[in-house]
Amino acid sequence: MDRVAVLIPCYNEALTIEKVVRDFLAVIPENSHVYVYDNNSTDGTPQLAAKAGAVVRSEYRQGKGNVIRRMFREINAECYVMVDGDDTYPAENAPKMIDCVLYHQCDMVVGDRLSSTYFEENKRPFHNLGNVLVRKSINLLFHSNIKDIMTGYRAFSYQFVKTFPVLSRGFEIETEMSIHAIDKNLSVENVVVDYRDRPENSVSKLNTYSDGLKVLHTIWKLFRTYKPLVFFGLIAILLTLIALILFIPVCMEYFRTGMVPRFPTLIVSGFVMVAAIQSFFSGMVLETINRKNRQDFELELIHARETMKP
Repeated sequence: MDRVAVLIPCYNEALTIEKVVRDFLAVIPENSHVYVYDNNSTDGTPQLAAKAGAVVRSEYRQGKGNVIRRMFREINAECYVMVDGDDTYPAENAPKMIDCVLYHQCDMVVGDRLSSTYFEENKRPFHNLGNVLVRKSINLLFHSNIKDIMTGYRAFSYQFVKTFPVLSRGFEIETEMSIHAIDKNLSVENVVVDYRDRPENSVSKLNTYSDGLKVLHTIWKLFRTYKPLVFFGLIAILLTLIALILFIPVCMEYFRTGMVPRFPTLIVSGFVMVAAIQSFFSGMVLETINRKNRQDFELELIHARETMKP
């Protein structure tokens, strides 16, 4: 088992990958390795990474989430550092993040770009807006205080990596990691890190609009999964209000004249109210299942700790 494993998912990063590998090899402790997982690059990225001293492997299914899934399955380490291969994150910040995992029992350390140089360095204004929107949405919906949801610079414990079910295929993976850590009450630490924009001629693989929509859709799905009582409770409240809006005029007419002239409206309001009751109890049932899943997850953590012991 490695002391520290630096994980670099890569797709066409020939301009920067050698420097990134060498920088991280210089700051990680003994009995540690840098792993570059190539994702169908066509510019010689894997050859350059191997030349710089990395352990190079491949993931042929396209997408960052698919690469992270492969990495987490195959590599065993006491601490994992995940970083992009585009040289936007300085290796000098890694030792502090590693110490948080190895010596302070953190399960996930978030490299917080947004509190340092990100808004000055990043040249894509809609990226800035998207990062702020995602951060505020998740912290509001899940009552958390993660400073940078979309950062690609993180450190993880062995327990986190071996108990995290990777479902995302693409750039939604960072959002999924953050919400998983919040929901499972794992120890999360924010570490402010420097950020520098990509060098000239280096192209980002993240599409501001299509990938941004995927991230927002992921937040919506995970909110429904991890907060079912709140999700279905809000639907129940909305349906109840609709039912009352339909019912109250009919009821007032009945008390005034003793007649019910709008039976279709009365029937519709009744069905809507039944749907509201069904939604509420669906949320109750799913909340109970979710609580049981959390209990089972705690047992998985215990098993992961026992597996890690020599």
